[in-house]
Amino acid sequence: MEGPAAEEAEARLEAIQRGERDEPPVAERPAVYGSTADDPERHFIGWLGEIDPDELFASGQAWGLKVVRRAEP
Repeated sequence: MEGPAAEEAEARLEAIQRGERDEPPVAERPAVYGSTADDPERHFIGWLGEIDPDELFASGQAWGLKVVRRAEP
């Protein structure tokens, strides 16, 4: 590349290497995934804080529970 396009690409690469981002940061929340009798494949069950994974497991309503960070819709 030559000219302005090359300069812009180089500037963007340097910004990325410095940890700068063009996009706004994505809001993330802890999400609970697991299996249920209705859907034995691991799937999104709900947001941590709105549901209690320990309670779900203890009651037998869900198993294989995992909490992961997920972007909010």
